[in-house]
Amino acid sequence: MMGKPVDVIQSVRLDDENNTLILLDQTVLPNEKNFLHLKELKDIWGAIYHLKVRGAPAIGIAAAYGVYLGTKQSAAESYEELYLDFKKAKEYLASSRPTAVNLFWALDRMEARFQKEEGKAAAEIKQALKEEAEKIRAEDEKVCESIGQHALSILEPGWGILTHCNAGTIATAKYGTALAPIYLGQEKGYDFKVYADETRPLLQGARLTAWELEEAGVDVTLICDNMASIVMKEGKIQAVLVGCDRVAANGDAANKIGTSGVAILAKHYNIPFYVCAPLSTVDLACKTGDDIHIELRDSEEITSKWYEKPMAPDGVKTYNPAFDVTDNELITGIITENGIAYAPYTESLPKMFK
Repeated sequence: MMGKPVDVIQSVRLDDENNTLILLDQTVLPNEKNFLHLKELKDIWGAIYHLKVRGAPAIGIAAAYGVYLGTKQSAAESYEELYLDFKKAKEYLASSRPTAVNLFWALDRMEARFQKEEGKAAAEIKQALKEEAEKIRAEDEKVCESIGQHALSILEPGWGILTHCNAGTIATAKYGTALAPIYLGQEKGYDFKVYADETRPLLQGARLTAWELEEAGVDVTLICDNMASIVMKEGKIQAVLVGCDRVAANGDAANKIGTSGVAILAKHYNIPFYVCAPLSTVDLACKTGDDIHIELRDSEEITSKWYEKPMAPDGVKTYNPAFDVTDNELITGIITENGIAYAPYTESLPKMFK
């Protein structure tokens, strides 16, 4: 039975008239649905750093809008002076998160558009930057839908699907990456049964994935991260779909911490493990996962963030990497907007760009 089109939330948008970036604050979900109205570059930087906006594509969109707004506020009249202000805004926003390649991809694309406007008046350059940022958002929506269609071609109605972290509509322009086939399948009556890992320590699966799938009427079951093995063993999972923050040229993929463990379990239980990655996330200049910088975050995310009282000894040492790298031999396929890449990835990934 065909379902109704899924309503999705636009988590990043521009209010150009009021020089404002509007973001869904993902740190207060699911208890509050709060939209932030940010005008200052430092607040946009803070929203990216503190994960108020998160998900590689959404970060890229926010950065594109942010560098536009930062440049729009410049009083510079010459190309050279405006470019200096643009570069300052760009480098500042680039310092917010080190791992998500979309952040740098979007900022570099904005710079390329700026340079194409050389010789034009400041007002024309600013308009061009706005147009480029809007293109980045619109293209991401199309990319997500295309990823969803390619993924749906290898999934069967009624399947149980496990996902980790949040690669949904609130992490992108629309539909998401790993959740795109879930939403598109919902519209086509596929009746997927989704199992969402809670995704410690920031609980993106519990707070975000479970929330947005429930909002959309999808059959979703929340599990703790350490329950993935038993639901696989019990035959509840037929495929694993995850998003990605960076794919290396050899197919190694960096995603939210815990993803590699899920891939190892899937391999053990002979369950296909797919990475859903827009081509903007594929970094062919990065040879292997060993070259991906892994962000380390504050200890309080583990020890006290979600508790009324600390749940660990005061001052205990912690190790809190935000991401891990899934080795390419654990990945069944990498689903992009231009098709599905299979091993050897050094050959298949470059072909996706053609």
